[in-house]
Amino acid sequence: MHRSFSLSGMLAAASLLLLITAGCGQKQIPIDNPPIVNKALYDTASRFYVDFEQYPADMRNLPIGIFDSGTGGLTVLEKLLCLDHFDNITGTGGRDSILDFAGEHFVYLADQANMPYGNYAAEGNTAYLQELVLKDVIFLLNDHYFVNGIEEQPSGRKPRAKIIVVACNTATAYGLHLIKSMLYQSGTGVKVIGVIDAGVKATLDELDIQPDTAPFAIGVLATPGTISSGVYERTLRTEMERRGITTAIDIVNEGGDGFAEAVDSNPDYVNPRLFAPSNNYLGPVLGEGPDDIRPGLLRAYNFDFSGNQILARREPGGAYASIQLNSAANYARYNIVTMLERHRQSGKSTPIRAIILGCTHYPFYLETLKEMLEYLREYREDGRYPYRELIADEVTFIDPAVYTALECYQTLREDGNLAFRITPTQVESYISIPSSLLEDNCLTPEGYLTHDFKYGRQPGTEELTTKQVPFSLDNIDQNNLQRIKELLPNSYALIAPTLK
Repeated sequence: MHRSFSLSGMLAAASLLLLITAGCGQKQIPIDNPPIVNKALYDTASRFYVDFEQYPADMRNLPIGIFDSGTGGLTVLEKLLCLDHFDNITGTGGRDSILDFAGEHFVYLADQANMPYGNYAAEGNTAYLQELVLKDVIFLLNDHYFVNGIEEQPSGRKPRAKIIVVACNTATAYGLHLIKSMLYQSGTGVKVIGVIDAGVKATLDELDIQPDTAPFAIGVLATPGTISSGVYERTLRTEMERRGITTAIDIVNEGGDGFAEAVDSNPDYVNPRLFAPSNNYLGPVLGEGPDDIRPGLLRAYNFDFSGNQILARREPGGAYASIQLNSAANYARYNIVTMLERHRQSGKSTPIRAIILGCTHYPFYLETLKEMLEYLREYREDGRYPYRELIADEVTFIDPAVYTALECYQTLREDGNLAFRITPTQVESYISIPSSLLEDNCLTPEGYLTHDFKYGRQPGTEELTTKQVPFSLDNIDQNNLQRIKELLPNSYALIAPTLK
């Protein structure tokens, strides 16, 4: 395989090296790598080793690899499948009625067993989150998978990826720099695309900020982990400075408590089988804190109480003693109100002109989010409109997925790695499930990883706690599958025939 630089030459230039004796000679291993990276690059005995020396030199016919912490990343796949933004002959901008990724193959991984990624930072375990992200990439770079959850060694074979698309904001926030480093050290030329940079650039492009633009606000609705990393605000400020934008812009951050988990039907956040509050519930609770379901805002939330979408218990006098959200739509309503209330309580009055959907799960409920903004614009309390001045006449919702698809195409085009096949597009889809080797006390009655076990694991071991297996009717929630069918028809059309 031809490479522009040798692996040994790259390692010699590494800033910090550890000399260890291996076999008949010495091998140089960078000690500032996370353990999982050194396993992938150098440890041939590790289950996470990737034989990069055997990576195909011609990557054009390899698939595009995409991963997310769950099925939300399929919104990015959908944009890739639908994209017609370029002239396929010249590569210049302009639709030609030919899909830009026509004939391409895709491999999608949903790391469902280990989600939600956004909670690892809150549990003080970002090192393990970063290892999970790198393991997702290693799976896409490797050539095997588990056929089922029982086998101890992966017997399935799949193609390696020619580019990595990180369809997860939290993974991008905490792991993109590590992915870039590992790929550089691999010497393969495989590149990585993250959703955050694309979303930020798209936001500022859409707003078309001029020197005389009045001050305004940008809302960032993302997972708690993404918000706590500060990556969106930091990237927005950096890009504004790069563009010479001097308009005063407030950034309103809202950690979408439980929203992504509800979209993926995590039973600790939504459980359609329940009709009363649950002791296992992990979503927002009734209280007076800024992130609680506040009794004084119940009318503003405009919750849908039909069916069992709200699980509640009342005091003898009629006041609510407990409220639990039990539908993804109600999580959407709660988080939009919490964002606007946070902005209002800050004392600022700048209108929100754009809201970045900083999690790939959120576009599934875009219509609910839009409806809530209009409801809050007209919402009256004690004869006044508490939120009207905080909502611009036109609010742009930014879905970074479409801009990520554009960047993916441009990168592959520039590198000469588009397939240009005339055969049908294909999608291979995989999902992580708990390992069959785990003890019962590591699992919930429903078969999920327990909260304490999931967030208490430590990086650097060979322990196999989850396995990547093909999508099937047994491991995809039926509510999720129906939602994918309705909202992501192109993805569904390619995935559904492979389900067994």
